[in-house]
Amino acid sequence: MKKLSIKALALAVGLAFSAGAMAEAMAKDDYKAGKDQNEGQYKAEKAACNSFSGNAKDICMAEAKGREKVARAELEAAYAPSVNKRYKASIALAEANYSVGRERCDDKGDTAKDVCIEEAKAARITALADAKAQMKVSDANAVARGKSAEARRDAAEIANDAQYGVAKEKCDTYAGEAREHCLNQAKKNFGKS
Repeated sequence: MKKLSIKALALAVGLAFSAGAMAEAMAKDDYKAGKDQNEGQYKAEKAACNSFSGNAKDICMAEAKGREKVARAELEAAYAPSVNKRYKASIALAEANYSVGRERCDDKGDTAKDVCIEEAKAARITALADAKAQMKVSDANAVARGKSAEARRDAAEIANDAQYGVAKEKCDTYAGEAREHCLNQAKKNFGKS
């Protein structure tokens, strides 16, 4: 059951990254309530771990601490959304999974324990690399959105210049004051001073 909760948190972080756009920040009251709820949940889970002994208690404590750290990081990311805070939430999840994985390895024999630890390390490294890659993709997308907006502005300026040229040509059909009035109106309409 507890393993399922960590997987659910992993899914939530993944969905947050895949959304691409940052959500609107949560209200301060909701943030405080979430913080209180996380603290209460952690204390309850920690107290429940006291019913275990040995490595089972260590695993239980690692799971409780991991869920608390991930929940705190996700709450921070929801309160003040940013690519960096989503990255930190992914890091918290990777570290939580690693801690739990390491504790689970303690129940195994010599060679099996070594293999288990290496698998936990590999999973951690993979999760950290994925988080870093996702952050870089988010940064690149932000730059691309900026360049895309710049390209749209440039295209709009070119179109505006072309339309101004057409308006000037139309003014050439007039003479004297009418032509001057037409040119002044075209300049005004197309933002040419």
